[in-house]
Amino acid sequence: MAATSVELASKSRVLGGSDEFWMPRALSSSGWSRRRLLRLLGRIEGGDRFADSGSVIITELVTNAVKHGTRRGKRVFVRLTVDAASLRIEVHDASSVAPVLRDIELLDECGRGLNLVRAMSQAWGFGPRTPGIGKIVWAVVTPVQGDDR
Repeated sequence: MAATSVELASKSRVLGGSDEFWMPRALSSSGWSRRRLLRLLGRIEGGDRFADSGSVIITELVTNAVKHGTRRGKRVFVRLTVDAASLRIEVHDASSVAPVLRDIELLDECGRGLNLVRAMSQAWGFGPRTPGIGKIVWAVVTPVQGDDR
């Protein structure tokens, strides 16, 4: 009996993978980065377990890099690494200024990004790019306990 295309697609999924790419300093870079993440997760066995949190986190980190960490004419670098246990999202920008986790009020319209990253990730942080200029802001996402998708 011949295998169906769905069976072939599921057999071609791998246990881990990575992607890295440069994005322009543009608000549209958040959406493009999110689509690249979802494409990577679609190739990984169990990758869909990271899609919801990963999508929010990559959107927030790339948006912050574009708005606050990258000067006109510079680009943002994104590195994604995923395996069965975790997804690591790194966003590199040209600024050495540390990201600020702000206290927010109920009606605030902005400033929630890093609070979302903190709430939706297992761990997050930042550090200098070595070699290079600027910083790396990263987050690690793990599957929700009991999520056996």
